[in-house]
Amino acid sequence: MSVPATGSLGRRHFLAASAGAALTATALPGCAASVDDGDDSGSKSKTTLTVMAVKDEFDVKAVEKALGMKVRLLIQDTPKLNAMLASKTPPDVVVAWGASETSYFAARGLMTDLDPYFDKSAVLKPSDLDPVNDVWRFDGTKQGVGPRYGMTKDYSQDQMFWYRTDMFDAAKLDHPSETEPLSYDEWLDMGKRLVKRRLGKVKVYGLNGTGLGVFSQIMGMTASAGGRLFAEDLASVDFSSPEALKALKWYLEYARADIGPNVANPNPDGWDWPPYQAGRMAMTCSGYWFGGVIGGDPKVAEVSRFAPAPQLGSHRISPCFGATGFFIPKDAKNKDAAWKFFEWYFAGKPAQDRASSGWGIPTLKSLHSRMPQDKPFQKQAYQVQQQELAYFSTLTFTPYVQRAALDGVINKVLPGAIKSGTSAGKVADELNSRMNEQIAKAKELVR
Repeated sequence: MSVPATGSLGRRHFLAASAGAALTATALPGCAASVDDGDDSGSKSKTTLTVMAVKDEFDVKAVEKALGMKVRLLIQDTPKLNAMLASKTPPDVVVAWGASETSYFAARGLMTDLDPYFDKSAVLKPSDLDPVNDVWRFDGTKQGVGPRYGMTKDYSQDQMFWYRTDMFDAAKLDHPSETEPLSYDEWLDMGKRLVKRRLGKVKVYGLNGTGLGVFSQIMGMTASAGGRLFAEDLASVDFSSPEALKALKWYLEYARADIGPNVANPNPDGWDWPPYQAGRMAMTCSGYWFGGVIGGDPKVAEVSRFAPAPQLGSHRISPCFGATGFFIPKDAKNKDAAWKFFEWYFAGKPAQDRASSGWGIPTLKSLHSRMPQDKPFQKQAYQVQQQELAYFSTLTFTPYVQRAALDGVINKVLPGAIKSGTSAGKVADELNSRMNEQIAKAKELVR
């Protein structure tokens, strides 16, 4: 069964479907429940643009000055967004993860088709859009084709990794190639050789093998082996296929080796920068964006290098699992004003500043030349990243549930399985059963 591109999943069931799909606030970084409603006094003649975004995403006063309109900022709050979408009173612009949320919102008819706007724009031209923006396209069965529903602010290919040359040199290990990807087995072996323990406890992580969640990592690994996690109709997963099972086995071996953060033994720091900066992590599965934080510490920058995404098989890919950006809801009241915000945010000074910061790859090809290359580590990362762009791939995500819900299942099933030594086959069966039950329930709710 294919899913129509818009409308047929039913907006009247959106709240129930959202609950069933566990659309959680953790799906976006920096989420908070607080809301700044602004002050409309003295602005009755001006358009008021309502934007839902993460905290400190942009300077409200700068937007108002640049666009000549009042801006009402809502801090990203998923339950509030769901309620606003269901009541047809949504914000004019909404932040989302393009890679994993486009199909979810588009299939419910909740997003505006932006192709007419792009076709008429003098600054956001389709020919200038980086391929990552295709994650915001969905034709009802496949992501990457069909109407364009949003745009990414900047992005990374999330299975690439950074490493510390000083730790490789101390372990007498050759540095990873800048052009040829490691196999996942080679990468795991390096992690095992770089880990350091004291009294049976890990003191230095050899490798963090997952970046934006275990489900995404296994999804990408399965694709590089020539398979897929989601069925053709996107209504089920299959961890038991040869390709997915190979990926699952790799993750179980990585976690049981206890050489890096995993679902059974998470990083107490919460993210990779603290241990990486302190020399307590040799390799981190973080994309180009991580160079932005590395650049703030000259000593760490001196010993940091970037490498291509490892591959599980011969089908070389290097996907993006985030692609955070904005969309305009179908029922937004100020769509033309929202598009002016798009042009300013994605092509104006904010986009130019982001491009030169090193915190992500620009999503306009014309801004790629602004990516920083002044420091040796930046020049090396830029060269590696430019070569990697040829292997960018869009992976279609199910429209029925969101990634947070599927990672939630993994977080329930895998810790016990890792500690008990449960076989990969049994783990796959348990994941299939739980996830497919959840997807089926969500599908019923949105018919």
